[in-house]
Amino acid sequence: MRNAILIAILTLTSTASFGATTPPPACTASQNHQFDFWVGHWDVYPKAHPQKLVAHSLIESRYAGCAVRENWMPLVSGGDGGSLSTFVPAKKEWRQFWVDSSNAAVDFTGGWDGKSMVLTGEWPQPGHPDQLTRMTYAKLADGSVEQAGTSSDDGGKSWQPSFDFIYRPAKP
Repeated sequence: MRNAILIAILTLTSTASFGATTPPPACTASQNHQFDFWVGHWDVYPKAHPQKLVAHSLIESRYAGCAVRENWMPLVSGGDGGSLSTFVPAKKEWRQFWVDSSNAAVDFTGGWDGKSMVLTGEWPQPGHPDQLTRMTYAKLADGSVEQAGTSSDDGGKSWQPSFDFIYRPAKP
């Protein structure tokens, strides 16, 4: 009798495991990896002054590929901060939350436009309490990444350049 019970349990267990399928990891869709080109350890330069190093930036793929985490480390004191970016499938958009040492907190949204990651959020500046900032991240032919920012004080009707950085692989 004991052997019959043991055989029945083993049969049920093996049958159940053959029929079961393991769900795929949560962040394997191509959309989850649209921002992977930014991952790396970078030295950051203003585009207008390509020899003037202004910051180091460590960009990491985190949480089984579900997020991209930025650690912005400027060479001058203050202004350091970071962001966490993720693709939100239910909204079919990317979200990035930025926070820095000046106590700024910005929630950016946007997505991949076929060649660049474009994210927009309300980022108030002194004298501009409703300013929008749009950031465009693009991988360049030499492997570096350009992060260009524009700002708008009229709800996005017109945009003015605000910053333009080139991320180059960090020197050892």
